Amino acid sequence: MSDRINVAVDAMGGDNAPAEIVRGAVQAVQESAKVKVYLAGVQEVLEKELEQYTYERDRIEVVNATEIIETAEPPVLAVRNKKDSSLVKALNLVKNGTCDGFVSAGSTGAVLVGGQVLVGRIKGVERPPLAPLIPTEKGVALLIDCGANVDARPSHLVQFAKIGSVYMENVVGIKNPKVAIVNIGAEEEKGNALVKETFPLLKNCPEINFTGSIEARDIPSGAADVIVCEAFVGNVILKLYEGVGMSLVSMIKKGLTATFRSKIGALLVKPALKQTLKGFSTEEHGGAPLLGLNGLVVKTHGSSKAIEIKNSILQCIPFAEQKINEKIKEKITL
Repeated sequence: MSDRINVAVDAMGGDNAPAEIVRGAVQAVQESAKVKVYLAGVQEVLEKELEQYTYERDRIEVVNATEIIETAEPPVLAVRNKKDSSLVKALNLVKNGTCDGFVSAGSTGAVLVGGQVLVGRIKGVERPPLAPLIPTEKGVALLIDCGANVDARPSHLVQFAKIGSVYMENVVGIKNPKVAIVNIGAEEEKGNALVKETFPLLKNCPEINFTGSIEARDIPSGAADVIVCEAFVGNVILKLYEGVGMSLVSMIKKGLTATFRSKIGALLVKPALKQTLKGFSTEEHGGAPLLGLNGLVVKTHGSSKAIEIKNSILQCIPFAEQKINEKIKEKITL
């Protein structure tokens, strides 16, 4: 199949590597005939893991890498010195055009550094942002930025809004997505210096559908499709989102099994409840793409299990098919 989307995966990165990474790769090729996976890592280890599964053998290729970048290592030095690491070898597959996308559950810092140094930024993009899809009552919203640029400037946030709009419209399929900036109130005069300076720039940006400020409590209801903020705020929102989600699921399960009567009720509501809670699981939406690079780089949670790895691989398909990088270039140069 000549039109397959090739995805390079750092098979040695993450808390559950390589077992869960390999399982996720196998699940991805089993679910979609459009994708081929290049697993970068220690060859004999990966081949042993792959022996457990049944899949089309030409759909997963092992790329030998003798080194591993650990989470605690200084990112710049690690990328520079460990050229035979699974992370660097996988990124180079995107750099040289062999692969359309890259997925890793490894060191966030190394992914950010490697993405910008090896894959490189699209001309005109000032700061590539990390942008995960987060669940809402209406579907999903794009949180941009959640971890790449802590000290962002107003011009960066304007680019985030443009880039996020391209992604939501072409990958998620939301026409004319609503863009909002995270603030401590709805009034235009509220916010810190960064928000106050950015607000009028977004308001006067004709390329986006800017709807104003959004308070954190309104994000889960789906009040906006693109949530713009600098990385410190975005990371706090993301981690709180995940923590509250896990706590609610735990509390619901505890309540449903507290008494004999509640257990009977739980059996009746289990199918509907399971489907509802699945929609609010962040792992169902894949990883966070580092947008604005010459190729797609996706960072997943360090604790990712197979399902998130699978979904991160599969999210590379619409990105490549819709030619998102070309559309970002067009939007940034306007």
